[in-house]
Amino acid sequence: MISVITTTASTIGIASVAGLVPLLGIAGVITLLATLFMKELAINGEHSRLRLFGRTLDVVILPLFFVFSFIVATKVWEILS
Repeated sequence: MISVITTTASTIGIASVAGLVPLLGIAGVITLLATLFMKELAINGEHSRLRLFGRTLDVVILPLFFVFSFIVATKVWEILS
């Protein structure tokens, strides 16, 4: 009886984690788009602090770009397989 409950609980846990993976990818892409938009607005600003903020957004944009390229590569691999 305990083994059935444990197996069911672990199966439910794995299914719920598997359902979160696409949502994390979508959140990463939306964050990338938002930071690219903020950078574009900040670099075109008139104040020097705003331009500095736009240049420091690369710290966020670069890792998100790697995540985005990994997502695209994974989807292309999935389609070609």
